[in-house]
Amino acid sequence: MSQLTAYDKFIQQALKYGFSLYGLPKTGQTISHSDYDDGDLEKGYPTKGPRFTDNGDGTVTDNATGLMWVKESLGAGCNNGNVITWFAALTWVNGLTFAGYSDWRMPNIKELPSIINYGLRDPAVDTVFFPECKSAEYWSSTTGIVYSPLGWTINFGLGEFSGAFKTSAKLIRPVRGGA
Repeated sequence: MSQLTAYDKFIQQALKYGFSLYGLPKTGQTISHSDYDDGDLEKGYPTKGPRFTDNGDGTVTDNATGLMWVKESLGAGCNNGNVITWFAALTWVNGLTFAGYSDWRMPNIKELPSIINYGLRDPAVDTVFFPECKSAEYWSSTTGIVYSPLGWTINFGLGEFSGAFKTSAKLIRPVRGGA
């Protein structure tokens, strides 16, 4: 089991007492098509400073959400860029030890699109922090509510949501942290 850093302990205590340290991230749109649209107002967190921090250990911290992500899309932390079924992905990520941490998990359908930058495409993520990211579907841990054989995915080409049969093979992007 990985040892908690001072930061992890701080976050645990803050969340224990009901504090919210983060907010919804900015979408990345900076071009305005109308007064008061997303590109005009650019609301979201962080309100100043960089959106992401490269931790120098193969991980990236999202300064808007506080989540830590595996950086390299084709590296060991992301199953070497190989596709995998939903069920196998849950098991694989749960057993992952990477960058000294063993509490990795598959992101849910709210967390996964939080790293999408809707001002970019093919891929719709910041490739400085997520290099070699494929414009393809990535699994979330969330099951479809209407039809449970489906799991929610995000296409990192444009940031589109979709459902896919859990027996189909998709990419993964492990995450850690969160409440």
